Amino acid sequence: MIVLVLGGTRSGKSAVAESLAARLAGDDDVTYLATARVAPGDADHAARIEAHRARRPAAWATVECADPAALPAALEQATGCALLDSLGTWVASHPDLDPDPARLVAALRRRSAPTVVVSEEVGLSLHAPTEVGRRFVDALGALNQAVSLVADEALLVVAGRAVRLPAPGDLPC
Repeated sequence: MIVLVLGGTRSGKSAVAESLAARLAGDDDVTYLATARVAPGDADHAARIEAHRARRPAAWATVECADPAALPAALEQATGCALLDSLGTWVASHPDLDPDPARLVAALRRRSAPTVVVSEEVGLSLHAPTEVGRRFVDALGALNQAVSLVADEALLVVAGRAVRLPAPGDLPC
């Protein structure tokens, strides 16, 4: 089972994903795949990452995937339920903002245990005013759509509340 959890910055998407991963894992382990890396001197980002760490159960294994090329393999090697947080920081860690969605999707599909994927929903924000901002939005938007196509469930988190999204092609009206 693949569940995509989308939301804006500070929407509560990671907390929702963590609760979902704990429920899907039951008594089994959870492997938390962290894609963020802290730039030296960025105390705010370090504090945000520490808040995520403090919220996770001590029994969960954490795999830090600072190298974007290593994520698909780490995902395939993860044991038990996997929680990947987040696709936005994974895209941003690519020097050219050009990840390979097909490789990540293939790794997701090869897993037999549940996988929860967290990503930022960039389609709800302002239009990026710079060329690099537009490239990031385009890359993450395309990646979100590729993962959504293979996900069994997709949730949109707003203000800490999750809304289940209809399956692709399953229009609500």
